[in-house]
Amino acid sequence: MVAHEGMFYYCYSTGRGINVRVSARLESIGQGDKSVLWTAPALGAYSQNVWAPEMHRIGERWYVYFAADDGENKNHRMYVLRSEGDDPDGPYVFVGKVADKSDRWAIDGTVYQDDTGALYFIWSGPPESVPPDDEAGQQNLYLAAMSDPVTVEGERVLISSPEFDWERVGDPDVNEGPTVLKRGERVHVIYSASGSWTDDYCLGRLTLEGDDPLAAGAWVKHDEPVFAKTGGVFGPGHASFVRVGDGAGGVDWIVYHAARSKGSGWDRDVRLQPFGWDGEGNPDFGEPVEVGVRIGVPNGPGMGQD
Repeated sequence: MVAHEGMFYYCYSTGRGINVRVSARLESIGQGDKSVLWTAPALGAYSQNVWAPEMHRIGERWYVYFAADDGENKNHRMYVLRSEGDDPDGPYVFVGKVADKSDRWAIDGTVYQDDTGALYFIWSGPPESVPPDDEAGQQNLYLAAMSDPVTVEGERVLISSPEFDWERVGDPDVNEGPTVLKRGERVHVIYSASGSWTDDYCLGRLTLEGDDPLAAGAWVKHDEPVFAKTGGVFGPGHASFVRVGDGAGGVDWIVYHAARSKGSGWDRDVRLQPFGWDGEGNPDFGEPVEVGVRIGVPNGPGMGQD
């Protein structure tokens, strides 16, 4: 989900297509006006299993990054659409594959743009030991420099692999779903850990310590999950973030999916709730709120009544 000029845009896939819903109210986004941004061709490398689209405004265009394959999971790669104008609703044109030169299995690509305008691609992929034409097995997080919004120009750098017990529930071990979250000069990558089909799917946090995102050692991992299951919520993960309101009165929201019930695996729904920050610029997501529990938030533009 992204916010732009007073509106909220919820981008999602439907197996072979990418849609967006738009609403002036965050809580009404599921019923917002729907547009079809792109439909996959009937055959070909990116015709099936369209996953996890992300919208990014870079310069005067919008880019939608997504994973897709030809029906075989081992062929999953990242692709990108580009808007023809400055409207998140499109229209969009298909640009092509986004990959580093290793061209291995890849999903969940996202873009980080630093304060100088430099671009970096972050995604989930397999270790060097996995041949390019094999399925992922273990999933790590990699980062590489981009020369423009559709071209990866540098070597991939490993910034996270599953190492703690809470990252290694299910087989294979998984780090995926990276999303950049900034506050002031503090830069985080919030990512998903453990198998998405398990009740223990959760969120972890990497924090950039220093000025060089391409220095693998500069990404410091928090040793505990930052958003995890409770007695009534299972498998919360793959988050995006949006701010409602400006200035001191603004409220930050986490948008994520969770299992509908214990043990339901990929039978999931999308949820959202507000979150805060600690004194060091780290997000404090609290615990995922159970469905049906009212969330007390201030009224204002984008939420409740003006």
